[in-house]
Amino acid sequence: MAVIVAVAVNTDGRREILGITVLPSEAETFWADFLRSLTRRGLRGVQLVISDAHEGPKAAVRKVLGAGWQRCRVHFQRNLLARVGKTSKPVVSAVVKTVFAEKDRDQAHARWREVADSLRERFRDVAELMDESEHDVLAYMAFDESLRSKLHSTRPLERVNKEIKRRTNVVGIFPNREAVIRLVGALMLEQNDEWAVSRRYMPVEKLTGVCDDNGTATMIAAQ
Repeated sequence: MAVIVAVAVNTDGRREILGITVLPSEAETFWADFLRSLTRRGLRGVQLVISDAHEGPKAAVRKVLGAGWQRCRVHFQRNLLARVGKTSKPVVSAVVKTVFAEKDRDQAHARWREVADSLRERFRDVAELMDESEHDVLAYMAFDESLRSKLHSTRPLERVNKEIKRRTNVVGIFPNREAVIRLVGALMLEQNDEWAVSRRYMPVEKLTGVCDDNGTATMIAAQ
């Protein structure tokens, strides 16, 4: 079983816990049910969802929320480097990172294709992954530069996940799903309260530019 946590940035620029659930797998049907539960509770105006590359959440996001999807850049780089030998990893990693150094969206896409073509002869699997992942990995480039560092990966969730793992490992085995939700839910309530009084995660003036007609803009990281 997997604990799924959805964290969002609201129009005040603050992070908040949208919800948690326990799923038997990351299949589309389970993700769709989870996202629908969030919309029934009032979730609106989602602009972008960041997750790893499971097809389940990607399809569910498109179907239920109609929002853009960002493939976690960190997970992508791990998947990419898994396709090359140990001695080649530093070289491939360095050349791919040149794409992410670009500030202009069009230049980033152009550089992406240049890198893919330069690697194609020696690392065909890497080039093919880049061909199919370009728009998903660079989706964050459509937003203001000041927001991009918070949008390109699920890394901001790592601290939350680490604490969940630490506390659940103490228990070891849970008698049922409800017991997991009680423990993780209590942790997430504490985290939500902490974020509510901490400094803003994103600048409000920049978020205003991506609000929809209802004045709502939400970026979700789910893992």
